[in-house]
Amino acid sequence: MTNDIIVAIIALLGTALGTGGGILASSKLTSFRLKKLEDKVDKHNSVIERTYILEEKMKVANHRIEDLEEATKEVRK
Repeated sequence: MTNDIIVAIIALLGTALGTGGGILASSKLTSFRLKKLEDKVDKHNSVIERTYILEEKMKVANHRIEDLEEATKEVRK
């Protein structure tokens, strides 16, 4: 084999290893960022669920207050 072919094979191997390493690093970073985003979405959804529950409780409380106000008005008459 000539020196040119040996140099070309070494360059090919170096390029392949460099490309593979870059793809692997990029994949790990993407997975990490997706995991963090999923965590944020889960936290947001938890807040939304709790807000919905509190809104329902407020509706019930407001309805009870209205009933008590009406009962108080009837007693005063």
